[in-house]
Amino acid sequence: MRYGEVARKVWSSWILGSWFGGAATAQLVPMTMEDFHLSGTQIGDVSAEAVTTSDNCMACHGNFDAANEPYNTWRGSLMGQAGRDPLFYAQMATANQDVANVGYFCMRCHVPMSFVTGQAYEVDGSTLDAADRDGVNCHFCHSMVDPIYRPGVSPPEDEAVLAGLADVPAYYGNSMFVLDPTGLRRGPYGDASPPHTFVQADFLRRGDVCGTCHDVGNAAVTRQPDGAYRYNNLNEATPTEDLADQFPLERTYTEWKLSAFANGGVDLGGRFGGDGASVVSTCGDCHMPRTTARGCFFGPQRDDLARHDFAGASSWVLQIIARHYQGDPEVDQAALAAGQAKAVSMVQRAASLELEQQCGSVRVRVINESGHKIPTGHIEGRRIWVNVKCLDGSSAVLREYGHHDAATAELDEASTTIYEMHVGLSEYASFITGYPAGVTTHMALADVIEKDTRIPPRGFHNAAYAAAGAPAVGIEYADGQYWHDSHFWIPNDTERIEVTVNYQTVTRHYIEALRDANVTNDWGDTLYQLWLDTEKGAPVPMVSAELVVERFQRGDADGDGRVEVGDHAHYVQCRTGPAAGGSTGCECMDFDGDADIDLDDFRAFQAAFTGS
Repeated sequence: MRYGEVARKVWSSWILGSWFGGAATAQLVPMTMEDFHLSGTQIGDVSAEAVTTSDNCMACHGNFDAANEPYNTWRGSLMGQAGRDPLFYAQMATANQDVANVGYFCMRCHVPMSFVTGQAYEVDGSTLDAADRDGVNCHFCHSMVDPIYRPGVSPPEDEAVLAGLADVPAYYGNSMFVLDPTGLRRGPYGDASPPHTFVQADFLRRGDVCGTCHDVGNAAVTRQPDGAYRYNNLNEATPTEDLADQFPLERTYTEWKLSAFANGGVDLGGRFGGDGASVVSTCGDCHMPRTTARGCFFGPQRDDLARHDFAGASSWVLQIIARHYQGDPEVDQAALAAGQAKAVSMVQRAASLELEQQCGSVRVRVINESGHKIPTGHIEGRRIWVNVKCLDGSSAVLREYGHHDAATAELDEASTTIYEMHVGLSEYASFITGYPAGVTTHMALADVIEKDTRIPPRGFHNAAYAAAGAPAVGIEYADGQYWHDSHFWIPNDTERIEVTVNYQTVTRHYIEALRDANVTNDWGDTLYQLWLDTEKGAPVPMVSAELVVERFQRGDADGDGRVEVGDHAHYVQCRTGPAAGGSTGCECMDFDGDADIDLDDFRAFQAAFTGS
């Protein structure tokens, strides 16, 4: 019997049992830990004593250079605080309500020490201890082994570690990490003289080590030959650990791997990379910028020390961690404040902006300067949008696009361009789960990409990204395109235009969904209160620009300063669609600013032509 037939038989049995049991609403999907079993280090393979907590590393790698040392920069990052993240715990609570035992899968990345301490067996996270809350800590990363052994490159010690595993990962992703069971540390330098044993490892300098956690596919949802995604058989491990065949929850590593950055590097003139950098290629080039400093208080000064900033986009998450753990001696508020500032700086360097007036509209080009899609990472809540203000001579706002109300945390979505990803439930998934088809916040059950308008990086190729589970959906990008153009109508009396590109980690809708869906614990309410206490997840301005508007005459499609018979041909070309989609000159034919050139605009054109 083929795999698909087995899956339908098993799921049909469970569905019928649910319905005949008197339930016709959403059901907890009865998955087991076997559904989320993945290759690599398993609970019990490494003792808790073998991987020490970060305070042991602090003795040598901390308290001597707060701005550059590994320990202080790490503890102000989301890597250092991953085990304390209220957003993650609220997300995991609702995921566990939808899918039994999925927390075991979630904690692989977010609380990886739970696979050393064994606390991941309690899938709700209720037994996590101080060692687990130490985040993605120093010793954990520095005892990681490249699962793909490379003769002459990998440390010889890795071969024995891999031989001792029941299943060796063939891919980077889904936190299929391999830890040295002895805790032997690995580092980038061969000339270090630490008081512990170590080996030099190329793995820590490559983007592949980041891919271990920054590519996530739902191991319980698999792509079929026809391209659709379907739930796996219950109580069976995934038929494929290739993330390209699993439903995409995060594809940051894949986006980078298929970009120009990973394939030769990109010269960004020092935008990223740290001191003296020009060409950037690896994840670490941007997220662990190079500096001249010491990595250990008694070690040599190095001119290529990778600062352990790990700055990403989630300055707001660091903000709510700082607030939630006020007074906790294990949480350094100054380090968190520095981490927030670095995250804001990272976001502000991730995009650039070009403005061009086109008769009665402005073209806004948002350019992706990063090595992956923007925004990237966790798909729920994150978005970037364009805010445009058309101002008159006294700076009064004549028209605004993409207005965000700080008091209500509501965005005028209909008026602007939003770069984001939404997942959903197919009719198939809706029938099985009881949740409505379409866009959903039940990410653990999603089997459809409803929207992915995020801007790709340099080197984007449609076929390659689609094959890897990272397609553009609901928008068109040409191969090689790493920017997006939007057109905004300008009122006649506009003298100046202000444009800002904003980033937001969470939306009001998503925060309220996490609060309202949670019937298990208080993490949904806690997160909601933290959201209220931190300006409701206010957007971070990424980049801004201004444009002085040159005088234009509505209806003058050929730009000769007159509305005449020759302009009529442009109306005929433009009249069947919105202004942004027509030919050159269409921007001048939208008289009423409704982005649709129709009979109302033709009447206005006739009036301009006759001077009436």
